[in-house]
Amino acid sequence: MLEVESLTVAYGGLRALTNVSIEVKTGELVCVVGPNGAGKSTLFKTISGTVLPRSGKVLFEGVDLSTVSAARRGHLGIAHVPEGREVFRSMSVMENLEMGAWAEAGRSRFAETLERVFSLFPVLAERRDQLAGTLSGGQQQMLAIGRGLASRPKLMMLDEPSMGLAPAVADTIFESISQLHREGEMAILLVEQRVAEAMEYSNRGYVLQTGEVILSGKFDELSKDDRIRRAYFGM
Repeated sequence: MLEVESLTVAYGGLRALTNVSIEVKTGELVCVVGPNGAGKSTLFKTISGTVLPRSGKVLFEGVDLSTVSAARRGHLGIAHVPEGREVFRSMSVMENLEMGAWAEAGRSRFAETLERVFSLFPVLAERRDQLAGTLSGGQQQMLAIGRGLASRPKLMMLDEPSMGLAPAVADTIFESISQLHREGEMAILLVEQRVAEAMEYSNRGYVLQTGEVILSGKFDELSKDDRIRRAYFGM
């Protein structure tokens, strides 16, 4: 479904990504982990089109995304839930979800999607008329995910969905991500600081360090690597 091939991205002459290659197959949950500054968010921004690569390719269902504007990528079925939630604070919960449904598939199936979002996050149904800026951090994260779902994506990219949340709330977010994966209707590309949980839920993982993929594989393979055990599992 998604193929990133030898991607290099630079800001002001400094490389953020160097020859990065990853793949996400239909229905997979793939995690990308690494320290701050490793290039994880830059990777997502390049896939969604808000950052342009210096070289390399991003293919989505065989389409070279260099020929597709950032605004059109949502219509192809790519949703990006950015780090920090970034909901429309002065709009209500319902208005945020309606904004998410701007893609063609989202508009045509909005009623069905709304039922799905409210089933996944019942608190959003209870607070549908409340301004997004008055929600708690966890509720805003739920809304951000729901807004992404409203576009009926084939691929959802989630950037640090548990950041800044209490452990119990983060667990709820992870369970919702796991449920979406089990439903199998879309692929998920996840950047996450809670590495053990991210890898456990994922089919495969990639480890980024200073803009390069240094390891990739399934959870049991990565967890055996001494570098991963020391850096992320405290072993």
